[in-house]
Amino acid sequence: MLVTASGLPVASFAQTAEIPPSLVTPDKVESRLGTMEFKDGVPSKAAAEKLYDNLDFTYAYRAFMDNLRGVSIHALRKGMMSIGMKDNEVIVFEQLMDAKSLFLTANADTIYVMGFLDLSKGPVVVETPPKFLGAVQDAWFRWVIDLGAPGPDRGEGGKYLIVGPDYTGPLPEGGFFVARARTNSIVWFGRSFLENHNDPKPVVEGIKKFTKVYPFEVGGVGTPVADFLAGKTKLGKITPPPPTVFHDGSGKVMNTLPPNDWSFYEMLNEVVQKEPATSLDPELMGPIAAIGIVKGKPFAPDERMKKIMTEALAVANASSRNLFMSPRDPSWFYYPNSAWMNYLFQTGYEFETPIPEITPEGVKPYPATGYRTMDARTNFFYGVTGITPGMAMRLTGIGSQYLFAMTDADKNYFDGAKTYKVMLPQGIPEENFWSFTLYDNMTRSMLDTPQRYPRAGSQSFPSPAAEAAADGSTTIYFGPTQPDGVKRGNWIQTDPKKGWFTLLRLYSPLEPFFTKKWRPSEIELVQ
Repeated sequence: MLVTASGLPVASFAQTAEIPPSLVTPDKVESRLGTMEFKDGVPSKAAAEKLYDNLDFTYAYRAFMDNLRGVSIHALRKGMMSIGMKDNEVIVFEQLMDAKSLFLTANADTIYVMGFLDLSKGPVVVETPPKFLGAVQDAWFRWVIDLGAPGPDRGEGGKYLIVGPDYTGPLPEGGFFVARARTNSIVWFGRSFLENHNDPKPVVEGIKKFTKVYPFEVGGVGTPVADFLAGKTKLGKITPPPPTVFHDGSGKVMNTLPPNDWSFYEMLNEVVQKEPATSLDPELMGPIAAIGIVKGKPFAPDERMKKIMTEALAVANASSRNLFMSPRDPSWFYYPNSAWMNYLFQTGYEFETPIPEITPEGVKPYPATGYRTMDARTNFFYGVTGITPGMAMRLTGIGSQYLFAMTDADKNYFDGAKTYKVMLPQGIPEENFWSFTLYDNMTRSMLDTPQRYPRAGSQSFPSPAAEAAADGSTTIYFGPTQPDGVKRGNWIQTDPKKGWFTLLRLYSPLEPFFTKKWRPSEIELVQ
């Protein structure tokens, strides 16, 4: 027997403790990647290559799933630039938005107002009109501040000072609602409602009168002279801001949708290069960097990476479309055994904590869940533009609420060659107005038909208002031709060659919607 210098026996190989089975990598690993060989924990060359390909695929897949929202807002900015817009200019859809422009689930009921800012040159002021409803979003489609009715001006109109991440200069003590953004690129947008639900002209005039966008003057309005005397700041000029340039967006053709081909990665690289390196959480930026998109470095993947990334992009887009068109979480559906869906009640605007209850005693928040609902986030940004707390609240008489329907009463997808109907019971719970809008399954934008505005609702512009039956209920038809005996305002035209889905909007919703005492019918196929 072998002994050590101290006289203790030397352990033989047979006496060595065995490795627990839970720690062992088998000689052959069977998975969806196929068979991979290991020898005493060491991968074969073929296994190593296969695993690295899969790892790179995973990073490229995550780059799409986690950051579609950033590319989406970049595409929105590019779409506005395509019609000649520049920083600090404003687009107003004076005759409402129609189906000629590609916008994710926009409506044909309200007057859209939007623009983009570059905060790398300094803070920018956005003055909003009264009776406005909007929000500011950063380059990663994160909420910065609400504008108008849900914002601090509460619908009275106000001056918003948007400050970028690199600004360290003085800020005013008053006169502005100040919001700091984590990126230099900003998109802001909002909606104004038609007066008497039938005439956009007075509202457009008010928008152009009150809406202003201009660089912030350091030491100007909001800065007391005492600060100058104390050496804290300079004194700026008190002069009228330069005139704001307005563009009419109605009837303009523009593409604001995020792409799902190779240009997705190119646009993602543009966002990364433009924004501060710390503008996105490191955990989200990690997969982006792993595929070669790094701030300050050229994006130049080799042929192997291009092939892997192209496949990952195709799978990620398909997965996102599947989540949008075929949701699997039963908690997303607003009523039992229904196709009507709104998951924001469950996930909140940050896709983490359900929206708070509103009680007679006040707001009753839910405790934070501590996790992100990834499927809901992907679903939302694949089909929707803009996210704010105002989209996910149970307050009556403020903002708007939405119900999606992707399928009919028999859980079949909508066929543009067939006719369907939906019934809204008496007492539609809205204080302002309601509407249906139809969307093209492929583009998630308004369905383009000879009707131009694929909507029906209580407004009489841009198409006649829907008419209620003698019992107070209102029935809306969806089909390629206007059914006999159905009023024009109660029919939305479909395209026989296209599938579609719909959104029911309630503007300034009332309590019966939140208590679910009022419920629309399912959308039924008309035989």
